[in-house]
Amino acid sequence: MHIPDRDKCNWLRERIETLKPRGYSQQRREVILDRLIWSSQFENFLAKKWPAQKRFGLEGAETLIPGMKEMFDRSADLGVESIVIGMPHRGRLNVLGNVVRKPLRHIFSEFDKKKHKDEDGLYTGTGDVKYHLGTSYDRPTRGGKRIHLSLVANPSHLEAVDPVVVGKTRAKQYYSNDANRIHNMGVLIHGDGSFAGQGVVYETLHLSGLPNYTTGGTIHIVVNNQVAFTTDPRAGRSSQYCTDVAKALNAPIFHVNGDDVEAVVYVSELAAEWRQTFHSDVVVDIVCYRRHGHNEGDEPSYTQPKMYQVIRNHPSALEIYQKKLVESGTFSVEDIEKINNKVETILNEEFNNSKEYTPIKRDWLSAYWAGFKSPEQISRIRNTGVKPEILKRVGEAITSIPDNFKPHKGVKRVFDQRAQMIRTGEGIDWAVGEALAFATLIVEGNHVRLSGQDVERGTFSHRHAVIHDQETGEKYCPLDHLIMNQNDEMFTVSNSSLSEFAVLGFEMGYSMENPNSLVLWEAQFGDFANGAQVIFDQFLSSGESKWLRQIGLVLLLPHGYDGQGPEHSSARLERFLQMSDDNPYVIPEMDPTLRKQIQESNWQVVNVTTPANYFHVLRRQLHRDFRKPLIVMSPKSLLRHKDCKSNLSEFDDVAGHPGFDKQGTRFKRLIKDQNDHRAVEEGINRLVLCSGKVYYELDEERKEKGRNDVAICRVEQLCPFPYDLAQRELKRYPNAEIVWCQEEPMNMGAYHYIVPRLGTAMKSVGRGTLDDIKYVGRAPSAATATGFWSVHEKEQKELVEKALQPEAIK
Repeated sequence: MHIPDRDKCNWLRERIETLKPRGYSQQRREVILDRLIWSSQFENFLAKKWPAQKRFGLEGAETLIPGMKEMFDRSADLGVESIVIGMPHRGRLNVLGNVVRKPLRHIFSEFDKKKHKDEDGLYTGTGDVKYHLGTSYDRPTRGGKRIHLSLVANPSHLEAVDPVVVGKTRAKQYYSNDANRIHNMGVLIHGDGSFAGQGVVYETLHLSGLPNYTTGGTIHIVVNNQVAFTTDPRAGRSSQYCTDVAKALNAPIFHVNGDDVEAVVYVSELAAEWRQTFHSDVVVDIVCYRRHGHNEGDEPSYTQPKMYQVIRNHPSALEIYQKKLVESGTFSVEDIEKINNKVETILNEEFNNSKEYTPIKRDWLSAYWAGFKSPEQISRIRNTGVKPEILKRVGEAITSIPDNFKPHKGVKRVFDQRAQMIRTGEGIDWAVGEALAFATLIVEGNHVRLSGQDVERGTFSHRHAVIHDQETGEKYCPLDHLIMNQNDEMFTVSNSSLSEFAVLGFEMGYSMENPNSLVLWEAQFGDFANGAQVIFDQFLSSGESKWLRQIGLVLLLPHGYDGQGPEHSSARLERFLQMSDDNPYVIPEMDPTLRKQIQESNWQVVNVTTPANYFHVLRRQLHRDFRKPLIVMSPKSLLRHKDCKSNLSEFDDVAGHPGFDKQGTRFKRLIKDQNDHRAVEEGINRLVLCSGKVYYELDEERKEKGRNDVAICRVEQLCPFPYDLAQRELKRYPNAEIVWCQEEPMNMGAYHYIVPRLGTAMKSVGRGTLDDIKYVGRAPSAATATGFWSVHEKEQKELVEKALQPEAIK
């Protein structure tokens, strides 16, 4: 009754408030019974075979399985071809085995703690507990169709997977040209406590109607077993129902008795029909219980003694349904026993086969990922320059505005300046470098998607990817007009809702679907990204290791000390570096064929200082034969800095430019001192290594003081650490004192990551140890930065001066 649309209410009334009794034919009831027996027997079988192991069983909510299967059958009848599923750990093994059809022998083999190898005898990554794993399968339906099901791997953060599923669903819709959002659907399974308590649930629901995030409706199933770990409903929510948060969307919420399997089946089908009719979210609240504690080894009576007195004496949903069918004369006891015996026989056969079972193949690559290298394989470093004529052509397109379009005079001035940059090939700034990267990837046939708060204009009014007619309000996006008959969605840029957790999760899910897409999320300020810390911790940094899922998502995190206070200065660089898994004491081996060091890391962290290098690092993401997340400490003041410019020649693929590889242009992991063109500089007394914006202040101070005895090198890629290039620079300056300079406090920034790695490089070339590295930067601090401009200015001036004055460092 909370739905304001009369047509929708009438649609529901016609299907619920009817005098005609609801019923199913004997044939349908046999299918429902069979599915309920499979659900119940599966849990009983696991309990008998592995009584001491955690499995987070579905006992008390067994009707979920027949409900889901009927929902998927009905969805397939109504045009759905692919379903992405997200769920917590409770009942996951049952869903994997009985709904998604992961081979039972495979599931059973995972209970054997000694098994951990694939068919090649290799074990890659850390793995994860079996009730976090995902899989995919093309499943036949009752109506004779096939439907593709994929269950997304997830961590124990119960609802963190929600936006990932929605983002992956949206990507499937894009790549299958499902503009009406009929053929691809997301289904999310929740617990009652987490649905009411986790903020990301609302954040995800809130995305459902936004133009660049909608998926045409998600079906939510709440397994409402009355207890959130040990918390009673009255302590877990402030409203009557755990599903009340969905009222904000005007979504229908079907509360159904989990003991009544036919009722669960009915509302599951009804939810599928709603989704396909109205293309909006719908919730099924299965009111059930949990027969055991939080896990099979937990004692629930410690905290809910009265409830569990009732539960211990309560018959299962299967017992209730079997009794109903026998009493109605629909089935005999022998008919039911025959089905039970069949299921038990198959389970035992699968158990016996599991003892020698080896997975047929790794399931971490979908069709779009065919040909991509696995994490342990060696990959070639690619040139990423673009032909000059293409740069000129796309450069003209991204700097042109239609004659009849009337932009803001400030925007017109910006575009005129950009056109001049392209014509002269000089003074390319950050925004143009980024736009050139996007444009060249698009004309190569790749999909580019950028989302986040303020990304259309850019938080700092620098990007202007979408401009507005000042008279009509009409929008124009230059990157939509690069080639003839360009698909409108080849480039998608969208201001997001004011959310970090859900939007970042959405974009990560989107990026996982197809490697031939550059998917970027930009934080309004780098500090704000910590609102999405769960995604960093549980998915981005460790997803490949745990689940063998490659992720190519790019994060743009504005970072730099400009006197803007503690919340607008730091993107918490140190946190990303702390989560990096490269060994600080082992220099990677040199590959003899590539003549490059073989480096493995869970992700890449960069702090680039030129528009050209930014261009190349973005293009590198799609010109590799593997994918890793890319964390970019993106600039603020450098967006318009007079020296933060590149020439167009630094973007092209013409060999022989000064300072570039003879093979062509590519991303520079380390930029050597720009005043140095000799192999060895014995007159250099100090080598200052730094990263990011502080370089320009150091260089300006050096020029002002005439310090020709100081060399400054920029570490553009922090992780994986460029040992080979660091070794080269250490050899170049044999007499130089080594200094690491940063803007951040000593307990933040890159210092604690850099020192052991730089020390290892020094030791390898006979230059001392990490004890010989001098630190210049702010003192340790609890807050990232001061909020007082005068203090900031003093701190910044002192650290820049100190980095260049030998007597200043004790």
